[in-house]
Amino acid sequence: MERLFGAIPGVPEGAIFASRKEAAAAGIHKPLVAGISGSQEEGADSIAISGGYEDDVDLGDEIIYTGEGGQENGRHIKDQEFIRGNKALAVSEVQGLPVRVLRGAHKGNPFAPESGYRYDGLYQVESHWHTVGKSGFKVWKYRLLKLEGSLPPQKSLAPEVITLPAGTQTPKRVSSTIQRVVRDTKLGRQLKKLYQYQCQVCGLQIKTEAGFYAEAAHIKPVGLPHAGPDVSENLLCLCPNHHLMFDKGVFAINDDLSLIGIPGKLYKHADHIISPDFITYHRTTFTDF
Repeated sequence: MERLFGAIPGVPEGAIFASRKEAAAAGIHKPLVAGISGSQEEGADSIAISGGYEDDVDLGDEIIYTGEGGQENGRHIKDQEFIRGNKALAVSEVQGLPVRVLRGAHKGNPFAPESGYRYDGLYQVESHWHTVGKSGFKVWKYRLLKLEGSLPPQKSLAPEVITLPAGTQTPKRVSSTIQRVVRDTKLGRQLKKLYQYQCQVCGLQIKTEAGFYAEAAHIKPVGLPHAGPDVSENLLCLCPNHHLMFDKGVFAINDDLSLIGIPGKLYKHADHIISPDFITYHRTTFTDF
């Protein structure tokens, strides 16, 4: 059966269902028990959140969602693995696939319906990492953010055939209000100047007509839930490719600055102090090497 990503035609956001069976029949969330619908090859198309995991944090437009597995009779008894639904959510992050969210009634959650289940629209998987949960076992965590503006169209996954949409000559502008961490851009600029805009991983120096370009990457991410500081000890000068790879956990850095996941060693300027605590945090949180 073809997996559908995005809004389901005829099912409006806010629709209420008496049971998961009804939600499944409507196409919102097909599994009757599992919290994640998807496959590790295609991605995740929907999740259900109803208080089943003690490590979940529901903030309405932002959800810190706990992956699946490691439970028995509602209790964590072992580490979660990066397989099945857990990997599917990461695939949706990388591919930019929207995820439908079905909320179930839960007394401790002010954003949950009073009874039954409610379809709460589309979210994007912004990032994922692993940590030690409240029960002492490793759990995978996912930060999902509500997609603002008009709902993205339904997307049918067809791996064998890729058809580019026609697009539009007059794209509409959609206004939305967002919250973001304000970073010290002057600090980033100074760091990039220190490295002469050369990537600390590959040495690439990108020259554009407007000048050199590089990106200041935080080792421990700023903002919740990681709350990393915006200080030079928590910054790297990277090219766009290695910035993305670092953020997505493709590679990490050892304490001796050798790289894990890709060959090489991080170059460090003599005047740049890098905190080993932040390097350790990234390595143990975003990678599973």
